[in-house]
Amino acid sequence: MTPPHALLALPQGAFATFAENALREAGLQVSSAHDTDGVVKPLQRQTVDVLILDLDLPGRDPLDLVAEVRSAGLAPEVIVTSASGTLEQGVEAMRRGAFDFVRQPIDAHALERTVANAAERRRLARENTVLRRVVAQQPFSGPIVSASEGIQEVLRKLETVARAKAPVLFTGETGTGKGLMAKTLHVASGREPFLQINCGALQETLFESELFGHRRGAFTGAVESKPGLFEVAEGGTIFLDEVAELKPVMQAKLLQVLDTQEIRPLGGTTAKTVDVRVVAATNSDLEADVASGRFRRDLYFRLNVVRIPMPPLRERRQDVPLLLDYYLARFQVPGMELKRFSEQALEILAAYPWPGNVRELANTVETAVLLAHGETIGLDDLPLGFRAPSAGSPAPGADREEPLALDEVERRHLLRTLEYTGGLKARAARILGIDVKTLNRKLRSYRMKTAERRP
Repeated sequence: MTPPHALLALPQGAFATFAENALREAGLQVSSAHDTDGVVKPLQRQTVDVLILDLDLPGRDPLDLVAEVRSAGLAPEVIVTSASGTLEQGVEAMRRGAFDFVRQPIDAHALERTVANAAERRRLARENTVLRRVVAQQPFSGPIVSASEGIQEVLRKLETVARAKAPVLFTGETGTGKGLMAKTLHVASGREPFLQINCGALQETLFESELFGHRRGAFTGAVESKPGLFEVAEGGTIFLDEVAELKPVMQAKLLQVLDTQEIRPLGGTTAKTVDVRVVAATNSDLEADVASGRFRRDLYFRLNVVRIPMPPLRERRQDVPLLLDYYLARFQVPGMELKRFSEQALEILAAYPWPGNVRELANTVETAVLLAHGETIGLDDLPLGFRAPSAGSPAPGADREEPLALDEVERRHLLRTLEYTGGLKARAARILGIDVKTLNRKLRSYRMKTAERRP
């Protein structure tokens, strides 16, 4: 990754030399200007992430320059500094858009920390600009709420491959946002339309007719010809969700279409060329499915041209507070004030491994909003799987016993949820925000034997 670029607009002297040396040693790109007139041109010629602007810089009023720089689109963050300026000047600079006000003298560590924080804010602003362009005019999906590097890397890959026609395979656990990213990729591609197919819900007897269409009289009940989804999606994108659920016969027919770019309607005599981009997603281990013979190796290679793994929520914990705030607002009860989580509830939610990922988090927030009587959502308002520590137990973070591994935390939470539902897996899966197949796979992976009791 390219290091941040800092432009030092400082009068020549000891502080300018100190700041340049400190930031270069911290790994930043550094350039310099020694009057206000020398600031604008570098900003026009190259990308600058952080501008350090001295209020004593000769030339035009630096406070006017702050406002001008910050109003210029995706502008650098501005850190205002001075050895003689007043606090009121610093406050005014921040009112006009400066990131921070730093008094001189300042030690190297404090300067590096302030510049790093400003550069990080600039990076997020830049990534969000890319994101807004990717999801512009996308009426069918919610926003991508994330500040994590993992999701930003996914967005960078989408930006790179969006205009290509190559198949894309999204992999990752249930609830990580594979469908949302598939729609985001589609919007960025400029193709239309977008059709989503749940492969797990396709019946083998109807697969060919649904995807490739049929002609009148092709089978009993075919009273008229019907185009298939591949034909309807001409010029656009077909999203094959849960692609690992396709039966072997379906896999063979799909492979033929991907190889030839042609479809033959059921009962038809001629093939038709289609221009469709195929995007697929799975929460299964396709390599293991190929090795076991459950999934065709040649179809796997056909779909796996561009692979984009989706990181689970436990690997991007900085997104949890953002997602909690987003879903609190989304599930707000009309006519009532926006609810918030108590500090204890936030600690519990932040430490939880979220085996159902964002889908489980959304379900948890919706349940809590509905059950909480007051404006504050406390521990008792969370679903039963999130149990408050008993009296006398150590506070969160207290190092009184060895922490559990994440998979052990997940295993225990699955057991508690099944106990709560009386062993009913369908209900447990809904509470966890995952599907029953995923729950069964997790149970098998932990070698749990559970007997589902019927009501």
